[in-house]
Amino acid sequence: MWNCEFQNLKNMTDIYKIEINSLQNKAIDLSEYKNKYLLFVNVASKCGFTSQYKELEELYTMHKENLMIIGSPCNQFGSQEPGSAEDIEAFCKVNFGVSFLMTEKLDVKGSKQHPLYTWLTEKSLNDAKSSSVKWNFQKYLVSPEGGLVDYYFSITKPSSSKITKHLI
Repeated sequence: MWNCEFQNLKNMTDIYKIEINSLQNKAIDLSEYKNKYLLFVNVASKCGFTSQYKELEELYTMHKENLMIIGSPCNQFGSQEPGSAEDIEAFCKVNFGVSFLMTEKLDVKGSKQHPLYTWLTEKSLNDAKSSSVKWNFQKYLVSPEGGLVDYYFSITKPSSSKITKHLI
């Protein structure tokens, strides 16, 4: 029993072993993105920050050789992501030409928090810092080695030097 619990904790401290599905309900293998920066963003279609999709797409297009952006639709803040997976996908493609990876809709906080966001927000797992997701479009940057670099609140634009300085 203890060995099994230890193994689960060990797997949780490796971001590349966290299981998550795409918006199309297909398993995403995060280890495919080792040696790239990962920028995780909880997104919503009906938020004042929704226009950041455009900058996220521009950032991804500019740095896709060493960056993968992973958007995670979330309906926990003001019910600003009420749509189905199909609605979300259509909205992102039609309005912003989103080509970066989108996950299934998930919880980023609370008792049903997805393990990805548990890792991103718990220092005991990410070895960097603890945080809480305050609103839609909060960003978490993970290094090519799989360590948490930092997190950025919604007001930090994707093109901010706080983020881009790491990608050069």
